[in-house]
Amino acid sequence: MSMLSYIVKRLLTLIPVLFGVLTITFILSRLMPGDPAYALLPLNHTHEQYLAMRRFLGIDQPIILQYFRYISDLFTGNWGASFAINRGIPVWDLIWERFPRTIELTLFAVLIASFLGIKTGIIASKHRNKWQDTTFRGFALVGVSIPVFWMGMMLQYALAYQLDWLPSGGFKDPDYGSPPHVTGFRIIDSILSGELYLTIDYLVHLIMPVTCLAFITLASITRQTRSSMLEVLQQDYIRTARAKGCKEKDVLHTHALKNALIPTVTIIGLNFGSLLGGAILTETTFTMAGMGDLLVSAIMERDIYLINGLVFFSALLFLMINLFIDILYGIIDPRIRY
Repeated sequence: MSMLSYIVKRLLTLIPVLFGVLTITFILSRLMPGDPAYALLPLNHTHEQYLAMRRFLGIDQPIILQYFRYISDLFTGNWGASFAINRGIPVWDLIWERFPRTIELTLFAVLIASFLGIKTGIIASKHRNKWQDTTFRGFALVGVSIPVFWMGMMLQYALAYQLDWLPSGGFKDPDYGSPPHVTGFRIIDSILSGELYLTIDYLVHLIMPVTCLAFITLASITRQTRSSMLEVLQQDYIRTARAKGCKEKDVLHTHALKNALIPTVTIIGLNFGSLLGGAILTETTFTMAGMGDLLVSAIMERDIYLINGLVFFSALLFLMINLFIDILYGIIDPRIRY
């Protein structure tokens, strides 16, 4: 099977998954307690005003018509407007305002965790049951056990309140403005405008939340890399490579690692996709005002258009990440395409 056919096949399998996510989201948003029409009306509203508001929101129609209208609007770009959090602001504008902060936070965390996790996993497998392996497994166990919000609070207490080395939260200094809007990404826009002090300020604010996310993600990557490497290192072709006199470095990084990467790449992709949907606890702890924080606010206010838009956008991101991971599978191990 060619790479193009492989990609097309993977794309076709994502379509029912996307519609399944949208259907479940629609049902759950309609089953939430309360009536969104009440949130927009004054306390002394009349029954006629209530009925008019339900017609305006489109929730007076039969549920099947609401569903088809919901699907049609999403795929035609009409995501509606927020009616509770930022009344009248299009949902897409609200998402795009928050998305750059989330993707920058996630990208830094996943890149650091992937680099360190693969390295530590290789070292742990190379020194199986020795002090290096025990140390890294201990850190990994702590990483998968510790609540991310608790780690964030401890970092804030130590580095912000006790030592005063880093800001306790937010994504920028309150006294600083924003760079001219070019891409929407604060780091890129501040570099393009030559305002490097804004870049430095933003990176400083990212240190603690990135550390939290990277440490939690690093743990799962380390464990998976170690497990995969131990399995691969028992294979016959590894013993053959060593018997032929290959250096241990080449055996680990050339022969073993590539064949052990498939499960590790899966873990990295799943972490990346889930964090892109909004690192809710981390963003809330450090008041990063990203997509996770926006989703929490939308749920609290029953802003169904914003909830649906956020879930649809997150589902698209997750499916794109999965497609990218599937393509990587075919590149790392061509046998998968067949």
